[in-house]
Amino acid sequence: MNDTDLLRRCQLVFPGHRARTPAELFAAMAAWCEANGVEHDVYGSGALLQEFEAKVARLLGKEAAVFCVSGTMAQVTALRLACQDRGHDLAALHPTSHIFVHERSNYQLLGHFKAVQAGERYRPWSVADLAALPDRLGAVGMELPLREIGGQLSPWDELEAIKAHCRARGAHLHMDGARLWEAAAGYGKPLIDVAAGFDSVYVSLYKGIGGLGGAMLAGTREFVDRAAEWFRRQGGNLIHRTPYVVAAAMGFEQRLAAMPLCLERTRFLYRELAAHPIIRVNPAAPQVNMLHLHLPVAPERALAIRRELAERHGIWMFNRIAATALPDTSSFELYVGDNLLNAPDARVREALALFAQALAQDGKAVYQSA
Repeated sequence: MNDTDLLRRCQLVFPGHRARTPAELFAAMAAWCEANGVEHDVYGSGALLQEFEAKVARLLGKEAAVFCVSGTMAQVTALRLACQDRGHDLAALHPTSHIFVHERSNYQLLGHFKAVQAGERYRPWSVADLAALPDRLGAVGMELPLREIGGQLSPWDELEAIKAHCRARGAHLHMDGARLWEAAAGYGKPLIDVAAGFDSVYVSLYKGIGGLGGAMLAGTREFVDRAAEWFRRQGGNLIHRTPYVVAAAMGFEQRLAAMPLCLERTRFLYRELAAHPIIRVNPAAPQVNMLHLHLPVAPERALAIRRELAERHGIWMFNRIAATALPDTSSFELYVGDNLLNAPDARVREALALFAQALAQDGKAVYQSA
């Protein structure tokens, strides 16, 4: 049995939101379109799309927002324009920035801007990290939260200091807000307060929101209009954005309202993991509804354990797994969404115990905590 079929048979799935088949999702979208009289946009012109763009802009306290087919396109375009406006082609990014880690050097190969790393890989930014750069910066790109280190956030006072520092330095401050919805819950602040002081903000329409894909870029009207033109130049001018917008819009308010609940569920999970020190958790305490779990086994063994738990107990512990710095260790990202939100506490405890037991029985375990 392949992994997809095995996952579908599991009664307890740890990561993310409940997966819907294309047939289920498209049926829900069709019903929502029928109930709301949705018409297709044509090359970005249409009531549903423009109303949703305006809604996102209002939530973030910006003049305007525009749909983009991907965050990858939205972010490098925003930073390109920001650097052009400031007359300096250098942007400061965290070492774990999505642009460095996942975008295959697009900012260099496509000639968007130059980039410099600021700060330490395993810590969120402080204002001192940016102040230490002597260069004239056109832009600063800040990710909230930092996915690659377990969803960590800069403390609120540091975030406010970073905003003030960029203003004083004349650098455009851009937010990689792929998980801004989660960050706002982590800070316990309204979205508009978190986004205040950022000159531009990118948000995802599929990660925490659960849509099909797509993104929004928000900022001043002039900045957003110029970005939209660059999206067209880069092949992002889809004839119909409707499927992406419907998939995001039909559950948008419910997803935002559930973010604090998902954070509380993550805190519950974190407390339960304390009973199983063979599983190490980053960060030291949940800051958003995401954790990185570090295991004392190689990825291949972790995948074998996942399959055993799925086949024998109907438990799916994780999706992707990666090797880590030490030999025979691995880690995975756990995003807490609908699946764990709706799971019985006792069942979650049982699953964690079975997982920890399987890890402890493995002869290749390279660490044990007292």
